[in-house]
Amino acid sequence: MARLPRQRGTLRGMGGVWMYARRRSEDEIQKMDTVVWSCTNEDCKVWIRDDYSFEDTPTCTLCGSSMQRSSKLLPVLMNNSQDWKLPKNTSRPKA
Repeated sequence: MARLPRQRGTLRGMGGVWMYARRRSEDEIQKMDTVVWSCTNEDCKVWIRDDYSFEDTPTCTLCGSSMQRSSKLLPVLMNNSQDWKLPKNTSRPKA
C-alpha cells in the first residue's frame, strides 16, 4: 500500500483525517500573578486558585491539611462567577 504524503495541518489516520490544533507559543499565552491556596503538607503538591475555592480558608482535598495563601504566575482564566464566595453578611442579588 502506498503511503500518502502528509499535508500541512492534517494527519492521515485509519479511516479518515485527524485535525490537530497548533500549539500556542509561550508569548501568546497571557500570564498574571494569581492568588492561590497551597497545601502546607510538604509531601502534598495540591494548590487551587483563590477564585475557584468555595471556602474562605480551604483545607486540602487530597490529604486534609490546612492551606496557606500564596501566589503563582498562571495563565489568565475568565471567571464570570465572582459571587461564589460572598462575605457572610451579604446576600446574593435578586434577579
